[in-house]
Amino acid sequence: MKILVLNAGSSSQKSCLYDLSEPLPSEPPAPLWSAEIDWTDGKLQVKTASGKTFSTILPSHDRRAGMAQMLQTLWSGDTEVITNKAAIDAVGHRVVHGGQYYQQTVRIDAKVKSTIASLIPLAPAHNPANLEGIELVETLLGESVPQFAVFDTAFHSHIPDAAAIYPGPYAWVEAGIRRYGFHGISHAYCADRAAQLLGPDRRLINCHLGNGCSLAAIRNGMSIDTTMGFTPLEGLMMGSRSGSVDPGILLYLMREPGYDAAKLDQLLNQQSGLKGLSGVSHDLRQVQAAMQSGNHQAQLAWDVYIYRIRSGIGAMLMSLGGLDALIFTAGVGENNAILRSAVCQGLEFLGIRLDEGLNQMGQADREISTQDSRVKILVLHTQEDWQIAKSCWASRQ
Repeated sequence: MKILVLNAGSSSQKSCLYDLSEPLPSEPPAPLWSAEIDWTDGKLQVKTASGKTFSTILPSHDRRAGMAQMLQTLWSGDTEVITNKAAIDAVGHRVVHGGQYYQQTVRIDAKVKSTIASLIPLAPAHNPANLEGIELVETLLGESVPQFAVFDTAFHSHIPDAAAIYPGPYAWVEAGIRRYGFHGISHAYCADRAAQLLGPDRRLINCHLGNGCSLAAIRNGMSIDTTMGFTPLEGLMMGSRSGSVDPGILLYLMREPGYDAAKLDQLLNQQSGLKGLSGVSHDLRQVQAAMQSGNHQAQLAWDVYIYRIRSGIGAMLMSLGGLDALIFTAGVGENNAILRSAVCQGLEFLGIRLDEGLNQMGQADREISTQDSRVKILVLHTQEDWQIAKSCWASRQ
């Protein structure tokens, strides 16, 4: 069964094709074909399992046209891996926000599309891109090809009300204003992978650290708390997002400089976090380089960034009542040894002991804690596309 996965973000479009059969492999297989578009520079890169590659700059900034060109490399050109588009049996989409409506993967129909559209105000940078991919597939492959929505919020849908409800008026509860959590597909993959490596029924804190950042407290494979909330803006400091701030600051900015909603949105989502505080970049590597040159703002941004992660770990720890493994994943978490070391410093009282030698080496999924560490420290390569493919496979009947 050939499953096409579309993972649309606000600044990128990733896609891959898996060929699956019963039983599913325990290890994530290499896809037959994978592709990525970086919308900032319009670059399309494609590679196949056989080693063929293709790269080009898209001639247009039209997202639908770019995605169509990307998908056509599946059945044409040097990167052809299927004879025609009819070979695709199902399509799985990452959808960021499912609200209170979806707690699991669902087959997409008109009602599902309408609901995803109704949730655009809660994820304006993501749900429109997700819908765009769904509609493009309908156009290219026809409505008879089953499509499935895999929701980032679904993994967190069983968080207890005490952790999910905001202490505002009860009318907020009735209106669905609550903490939903995000990065759920990544958190779910890492929970499954940790269970493979360590055994089931573990208490985990998963640190998804990329341009967007969130933590999840996971017990027995289920999320019981997370740092993101009603929107992906809550929680940790991120690349260009502020994370949690005193809401009184927003009231002050509305009263004094006279900011409107659009200005606040731009400020909190695009001009804050590492980028805003350092004045250098949203990219942690560039912030670290500036620190080494003696840049005070970069050093401050780093200090706040690490403090917020450690503070979040403390909050997740209280939800779990103990810890069996601390996991680092996503672009920063997987690749930045200095960050992992800084986060773990001072956590020895929790039984967390990092082996600096192991921390500095290796690329694959691995354990980087000392032999006498009571808490395992893992680095896992998150594979959201494989998690989406598995969810489609399980939901295909």
